[in-house]
Amino acid sequence: MIAIGVDIGGTSIKGAFINERGEILSRFSMKVDKEKTPEEEIGKLCDIINASIKEGNYEGKVAGIGIGSPGTLDMDKGIIIYSPNLAKWAGFNIKKFMSARTGLPVELNNDANVAALGEAKFGSGAKYKSAIMLTLGTGVGGGIIIDGKIYDGNKHQGAELGHMSIRMGGRPCGCGRKGCLEAYASATALIKDTREMMEKHPESALTEIEKELGGVDARNAFIADQRGDKYGRKLVRDYVKFLSEGLLNYCNIFRPEVIILSGGVANEGENLLKRIRRYLKKNTYGMRGSEKVAVVTSQLGYDSGKIGAACLILFK
Repeated sequence: MIAIGVDIGGTSIKGAFINERGEILSRFSMKVDKEKTPEEEIGKLCDIINASIKEGNYEGKVAGIGIGSPGTLDMDKGIIIYSPNLAKWAGFNIKKFMSARTGLPVELNNDANVAALGEAKFGSGAKYKSAIMLTLGTGVGGGIIIDGKIYDGNKHQGAELGHMSIRMGGRPCGCGRKGCLEAYASATALIKDTREMMEKHPESALTEIEKELGGVDARNAFIADQRGDKYGRKLVRDYVKFLSEGLLNYCNIFRPEVIILSGGVANEGENLLKRIRRYLKKNTYGMRGSEKVAVVTSQLGYDSGKIGAACLILFK
């Protein structure tokens, strides 16, 4: 069986033909013009898919198309209700349109959910029945997998993992609330904290590291910490505590077998993971008597969205 996985982003759409072992057979991509209608852009996508089926000799072998899309979705009907980076797509029935243009069944789900599904089926979560994936990037997104299936709550409106409060009345969050995990544990938050620390303490190693890297990103604080800089150490200590507190809540509520971290901050690997594991071991409800939750990094990387979208068809 072969399925097509499509990962929609604000500036580009990437897709792949994927077999039932989760292997990518071929890829395709296109840039998105936000000024054009969804009919124009998705029409172009369908043309690429139809041409790729012929070029790859996939006629009669493709079971369907799975789509991972950002924004608010009516997943049952296949409608993109609203996507902040694709405003003109509001109300567009992508499922109906693509099915008509390709002759294939189409399934739609949230991009974070399908990325989690891809990791759960063919990545770092493949040997577990339950998993939570958290992406630490511009924001904090993620997905919950229970018994190999996406759990996203009533009418698919749940699993907003970045918008759990970890500090009442805390930092403002883009969602309109205060104290959300996203406001403390995203790469954006860490970069903001790093810049503020540099302004307060220009004598710190952070200033030199900014020159070395040509700017500030999620790496700066960790590099300063490794060099023994006390300000870098504080940034990392606080960041790990914020993130771990959020993960601790997931452990206490869901008790997944594994938590998978992806995104820029997760590139710190064991340097980050070992600190989180210590925190969870010390503070998880039940402590020694509780089931251990593994904490790992993403195995599929940027392919998780495409592979997860294909899983909507492969495991339907």
